[in-house]
Amino acid sequence: MIAYLDLPSGLSGDMFLGCLVDAGWSIDDLRAALTGLKLGPEAYSISCQSVMKGPLRATCVTVQAVRTMHQRRLCDIRNILDASSLPVPVKAGALAIFQRLAEAEAKVHGTSVDEIHFHEVGAVDALVDIVGAAAGIHALGIDRLYASPVPLGEGWVQADHGRLPIPAPATLELLTRANAPVRPSPGPGELTTPTGAAIISSLATFVQPRMNLHRIGTGAGQKNFAWPNVARLWLGQPTAGGAIVQIETNIDDMNPQLYSTVVDHLFAAGALDVWLTPVQMKKGRPGTVLSVLASSDSESVLVDIVLRHTTTLGVRVHHVLRHEAARQMRSVPTPWGPVQVKLKLLEDKIIGATPEFDDCKRLAEQQQLPLHQVIEAARSAAGVATPAELPK
Repeated sequence: MIAYLDLPSGLSGDMFLGCLVDAGWSIDDLRAALTGLKLGPEAYSISCQSVMKGPLRATCVTVQAVRTMHQRRLCDIRNILDASSLPVPVKAGALAIFQRLAEAEAKVHGTSVDEIHFHEVGAVDALVDIVGAAAGIHALGIDRLYASPVPLGEGWVQADHGRLPIPAPATLELLTRANAPVRPSPGPGELTTPTGAAIISSLATFVQPRMNLHRIGTGAGQKNFAWPNVARLWLGQPTAGGAIVQIETNIDDMNPQLYSTVVDHLFAAGALDVWLTPVQMKKGRPGTVLSVLASSDSESVLVDIVLRHTTTLGVRVHHVLRHEAARQMRSVPTPWGPVQVKLKLLEDKIIGATPEFDDCKRLAEQQQLPLHQVIEAARSAAGVATPAELPK
């Protein structure tokens, strides 16, 4: 599944949580996911209600953090995430967002990432928003997140560091690093917060994909403006049978250790798939074919990454057709705990299921069980036969 974040009035962390909950991730699931942080129920509270923003209905998620004088640095956030029981993809996604936020704050305040601290309320609020964002994307089975141009707002905002211009310096730095497109604001006020900017600059690609829409989640901001203060999350599948591009290049003079970084950059920029093929090139030299599958909208961005991050002098682009089975993420129970499973659907019938490997591995290690036993239990709970039971 893919998702497109439509931002007519910018984005804050709680607006994104509102989008996820309105799209089908229940507030109880959000609360359950956050218990993995082990912060304790006294550290924060979360409420949810349906509200009207002008003529539009939306879901408003409110996070209330307890105020203390304690401060946390990035290393403290990392320790909290490492000690949590969150799925590995959620931990990694949340840490990547916090890393970007700390780097932006350090740049605008002229200090180092290690010296930046998050005030207690800000740290708890940001933890809930950021971990909730990563957990919600994981739970809803969103494989790729896209976003519209961002309205930033105008005026002034009062922050811990004093009175700051809008957009806040950290917001501007985060979006600049992501080369994010911006658009004129519909009016004064802070529309995109540093937390909102950190989430979309870390997780989203700023293009609008071709997609078949399945449902829409509408999240409300806390403030009331002269226009509906909402963000909308469109969920669906890439257009079936649509045209995509395959980008390829042959390389025989690059350190193989560098390929993993190139692959990470390509996936982060919206590649649908990336793979490496060993080949024998002219004069008997061993080489590698780097192949990238992507929507045509992402072609120029991905070609630029290949040219900048590899030693190649040129790439080939082929227009291809791809047909896909529908997919759906579902949490299924096992005797040892829930597991996320990706279901493969044809004509609305489940014909295959792939349990989330990290979930199964975590349960197997906790219960000291063979990993295949947990995987087979998850497949069975999803209503799909294990490989030994499938028709020959």
